[in-house]
Amino acid sequence: MKQQFLLSAGGLLLLAVMFFFGRIEAPKSNSPQPEATTPSFNLNDLLKRSKQKLTGAQLTYVSGLENQVTRGDVKGQSIKQFHLLADFWKDSAHREDMYAYYMGESAKLENSEKSLTFAARLMLDRLRGEQDIGLKTWEAETAIDLFQRALQLDPGNKDLKVGLGSCYVYGKGMIGDPTETMKGIQQLLQVVREDSTNMQAQMVLGIGGVVSRQFEKGIERLNKVVKAEPGNLEAVSWLADAYAATNDKANAVKWYEYSKKLVNNIEFSKEVDARIKALNVEQ
Repeated sequence: MKQQFLLSAGGLLLLAVMFFFGRIEAPKSNSPQPEATTPSFNLNDLLKRSKQKLTGAQLTYVSGLENQVTRGDVKGQSIKQFHLLADFWKDSAHREDMYAYYMGESAKLENSEKSLTFAARLMLDRLRGEQDIGLKTWEAETAIDLFQRALQLDPGNKDLKVGLGSCYVYGKGMIGDPTETMKGIQQLLQVVREDSTNMQAQMVLGIGGVVSRQFEKGIERLNKVVKAEPGNLEAVSWLADAYAATNDKANAVKWYEYSKKLVNNIEFSKEVDARIKALNVEQ
C-alpha cells in the first residue's frame, strides 16, 4: 500500500480502519509524497475469488440463482435474481462487498431514487473503510455512478450531492488523486453555499482540505463541525491529524486526547497514544 494513501487517509483510518482492522502510521508534516498509482481491478476475478470460499452446497445454490433468468420478463426476473444473490452473500456468505454489488445491479434496473440511493450509500460505506486500493477505486466508481443516476431523478437533493462529493474525496482523492479531490470539493461547495449548516458537507470538505494538503482550510471547517457536533469522532480524529500535519503539537494532542474520551476503549487509546508518542518524537 502506498505511503500517500496511509498518510492522507489518517483521520478516517484512525476512526475506522486502524481501530477495527489494523495499524497505520501517524501523519508526518509536509513531507514529500510519492506519486500514487492505481492497481488494476477485475470484477470477474473478485467474483471468482469470492466463490472459491463457498461450500459445495453454497456454490450449487449460487450457480442456480445465476442461471435462473429465462425468457419472458427478463428485467423483472433479473431484479429478483440480484436481490436473492445479494441476500445470499450478506446472510449466508457474510460478504458485504458482494451484497453491495448485487444491490447496485438491482438498483440500476429498478431505476428508482430509493433503490439507487440505498445501493450508493452501501458502496460509499464500503469504500470509506477499504484499504485495498484497487477495490477502493472500483467501489468509488460504482458509488459515483449510482449517486449520479439518483441525482438524475432528483437533481436538487442535497443529501445525494453530499454523497456524490464524498465518493470523490473518500475514493481516488484519498489515494492521492488531487483532481478527484477537487471534483468532490466542488460538489460539496454547491451544498454549503446554499446551506452552511450542513455539517456532513462541511466535514467532508474539511477532510478534502486535509487530503489535498490545504491544511488551514481543512482545520477551519473541521473546527466548525466539532463545535456544532462535539461527539463527531470522525471530524475530531481528522482535526487532530490535520494539526499534527501542520506541526501544531499542542492542538494535535488536545484533539487526540479528546478522541480517546469519546471512544472510551483501551485498544483505541493505545493506538492514539502511539500517534501522540510519534508526534513528540518528531519534535
